[in-house]
Amino acid sequence: MTQAPDFVSLNGPDNVGKTTHLVRLAERWDGFQPLGAVHEHDPEPWARVAAGDYARWWFETSTTVELTEMLLAGHAKRAAAREAGRTGLLDRGLPMLLAVATATCVVKDGLTVGEAFKTVTDIAGSRATAPETSILLLPSLDTELSYAITSAREGRPWTGIYPAYQKTLHAVLLHQADHGSYTAVVDCEDRSLNDVHANLIDHLDLGQLTDGSAR
Repeated sequence: MTQAPDFVSLNGPDNVGKTTHLVRLAERWDGFQPLGAVHEHDPEPWARVAAGDYARWWFETSTTVELTEMLLAGHAKRAAAREAGRTGLLDRGLPMLLAVATATCVVKDGLTVGEAFKTVTDIAGSRATAPETSILLLPSLDTELSYAITSAREGRPWTGIYPAYQKTLHAVLLHQADHGSYTAVVDCEDRSLNDVHANLIDHLDLGQLTDGSAR
């Protein structure tokens, strides 16, 4: 790694392995600083909406502007928590947060993926933080198969609007991948955890780093 980025984010749908790979990355190099998810850095508004019917707020009563702004506010506070000289590890980076807001907009407002994506990116504007190396993990490059794989891993059926949201999210992620939203895309289909992780290391140019090494 010639110069480590300020942030590395792992992105992808539920049950694709983001948390597992983030833990393994943090164990590999002490220059990484795990920063987790956005709600951990801006807990008050998330606790407030979760106190009621969280799913109803998310998919019915919140506006796309409100949801997008909450995600971006948490992202900004998370970025500010990075220690100087370290690389922040993000559970879902900026592109993924925009994907989440886009998929929600599609199922809530009945827009196409393209229309919803433009709506959300217009709200976000240019509010990118410091340089982020964003890796997208996909269970499959086929939307239907990708959804089938991750829903089977859940262990219990998704109910209500959530299946439609998850299917839409997979479509949005592929839309982003086609438009270059991520630094790299890793196809995880029929690949072992170790194989996928080795691919991550290649994309991050971490081959020379070992456990306990310093920048």
